[in-house]
Amino acid sequence: MVNIVLPVDFGDKTEQLVEGAVKFAKQINGRIFLIHVAPSDIGFAIGDMGFQYFPEVEENEIREELIQLNKIQQRILAHDVDCEHILKQGIAKDIILEHAEAKKADFIVMGSHGRSGIYDVFVGSLTKGITKDSNIPVLVLPIHE
Repeated sequence: MVNIVLPVDFGDKTEQLVEGAVKFAKQINGRIFLIHVAPSDIGFAIGDMGFQYFPEVEENEIREELIQLNKIQQRILAHDVDCEHILKQGIAKDIILEHAEAKKADFIVMGSHGRSGIYDVFVGSLTKGITKDSNIPVLVLPIHE
């Protein structure tokens, strides 16, 4: 079975990215390792008192993101594609590349924005960073309106 790491950010193009990854997985007998990387500073805020940490904000945000990951996983499983998911906190590029190595990924599937001809905007800075630093092939799916 071919291992595919699929990072998601819950943006407005996530559904298209998931559909493309599922189609790819079905073509190559792949299984999807879904990952979302939340920032490490979710519960921090800057105010009159300086930096403050609100653990309940972080807990609520993580809980909501896990619910979204579960929903995406269920949609993938409904297409008869094996899938597991994980949520981690940290620097997205580093976490995704580490996860891909740990899962012995054959591919990382990312999306392009398709907004303009400027490379960083077209491909996206995270996608660009991963394609630049990955030892694993990165499949960039065009995600358009």
